[in-house]
Amino acid sequence: MEKDRFSEWFVPKFGSRNFRLGVGILFLPYTGMVVSFTAWGSFTENFSTERLVAVCVLYFLALGVSAHCLDAIGSKAKPWGVLSKKKIVIVSIISLSVASLIGLHYAFLDSPLLFPIGIAEMFFLFAYNLELFGGRFHNNLVFIISWGTLPVLAGSAIQTNTISIQELAAAGLASVLSYILIKTSQKYKKLRRESSDDFAIHRQEIVLKLVSMGVIASTISYVVLRYA
Repeated sequence: MEKDRFSEWFVPKFGSRNFRLGVGILFLPYTGMVVSFTAWGSFTENFSTERLVAVCVLYFLALGVSAHCLDAIGSKAKPWGVLSKKKIVIVSIISLSVASLIGLHYAFLDSPLLFPIGIAEMFFLFAYNLELFGGRFHNNLVFIISWGTLPVLAGSAIQTNTISIQELAAAGLASVLSYILIKTSQKYKKLRRESSDDFAIHRQEIVLKLVSMGVIASTISYVVLRYA
């Protein structure tokens, strides 16, 4: 299983063993996808670049780092055992603490809508990734809400403390893309565990790359064109 993890497409092919797994555990293409969703919500008519960066950093730390670290220790089935559990927990706590401070700063400043969004995300972060309550919240719906819907709404809330029809539409699209990602990821992981059909595995891998990298590339392109 450890060998399989090293061969994952998002794990670097260079560097030391711990470096490769340390980067791999962040699932950077999927993390970049979530960060992009927060940017979608922030793309209001006259958005603040400072707040855009702040909410992107917040979600990178909270979901990209902390949630993935918790996910690595939340189930015995997660094949990241080569990394120290103590170090994973420390990194998760530090990342989540910094993310929380950023969110609280803007929530108290002038964006109180971040409070309910943050509370929901915090609950899902622990309940989903640590598979609490008997794994009741470890399902596709929670993944879609916490990794697709809420990031867009948080991006809007930090900018204007409102959620418009435009942001709701963006949240809907993010939810659909998150659903495609999680369903494809499940098929991909199942094939890697149970099948020797390299073509079928590669086909699912291509879908994962297209969805995640497509979202990231289109978001970066929008920013470049807007500032060009």
